[in-house]
Amino acid sequence: MGTPKITYTLLIFIFITVSVFAQYKTFTNPLLPSGADPYSTYYNGYYYYTNTLQNRLVLWKTKNLADLGKAESITIWTPPQGTEYSKDIWAPEIHFINGKWYVYFAADNGNNDTHRMYAIENLSIDPFKGKWEFKGKIAAKTDKWAIDGNVFNHKGQLYMIWSGWEGDKNGQQDIFIAKMKNPLEIDGDRVRISSPTFEWEKHGDLDDPNLPHVNVNEGPQFLSHKERIFIVFSASGCWTDNYSLGLLSFMGGDDLLDASAWKKAENPIFTQAPENGVYAPGHNSFFKSPNGKQDWILYHANSESGQGCGKFRSPRMQRLYWDTNGMPYLGPPFPENVIMEIPRE
Repeated sequence: MGTPKITYTLLIFIFITVSVFAQYKTFTNPLLPSGADPYSTYYNGYYYYTNTLQNRLVLWKTKNLADLGKAESITIWTPPQGTEYSKDIWAPEIHFINGKWYVYFAADNGNNDTHRMYAIENLSIDPFKGKWEFKGKIAAKTDKWAIDGNVFNHKGQLYMIWSGWEGDKNGQQDIFIAKMKNPLEIDGDRVRISSPTFEWEKHGDLDDPNLPHVNVNEGPQFLSHKERIFIVFSASGCWTDNYSLGLLSFMGGDDLLDASAWKKAENPIFTQAPENGVYAPGHNSFFKSPNGKQDWILYHANSESGQGCGKFRSPRMQRLYWDTNGMPYLGPPFPENVIMEIPRE
């Protein structure tokens, strides 16, 4: 009589397993074969996604980011040649602000020293329709080298955070913040809120003339949970396997421009996992699942050591959790063969 019991138990286990996988779709990383600096915005039932392509701005549209590989895509803007913004188009972000669409990006004229932030605008409710118009440079009064702009709204006030140089020469990238008058103008000057100070922020190679800076803070991203405010940023040279994510926590009142109120975690919150075949994870963004109940991270990473900052970087995603103290927890980046449930719909 023992055999039927074992068989029945096994059948129940199989039924439950199949039911779970039938109920929820799954995916594995990476989401695309290539694509650095991934960013998405959810609006009216769709995710609008973009990443760095160097010479143009492309937009993807999908119901779920797990299906990004099958998503519709269009080129929304190609820069005119011979301008200050015709080359090295990096880290685009798409935002829907006050009924209009904006894409913010960094670009230069072929000389990295000229990198600045720019924006295009679309008045259509559907970013795949209407006309995208170039709106010009977005800069603080000092107008220094700037990349990786992220725009966010906090208590009705728009802010921009970005990575920049203190002066006019390369050597260190810091994180700056400024208020915005509107989606296309900085209000006043910038405030520096983070500089590379810990050992894990200073991996690089000064011996390579093409990679002149070692100390890097870049790719800042606003993150909030309940009453807590954070900025997650990338640290160390992206050409190294040590590219990692750091965390700034805001400990002040209402003045986000109070540099002393931003406290940096002593250790990175997301870093390479050679045992999982993931190297140089960084330049992330965040999004919520379609049902609005799950937090997720989008990031790029390499699959092999030493692949650097080029075409091998691919977009990936995994769940973000919150500990009992209200702090974000990511754990290690997952291997490519790990099957995960898609963001809940």
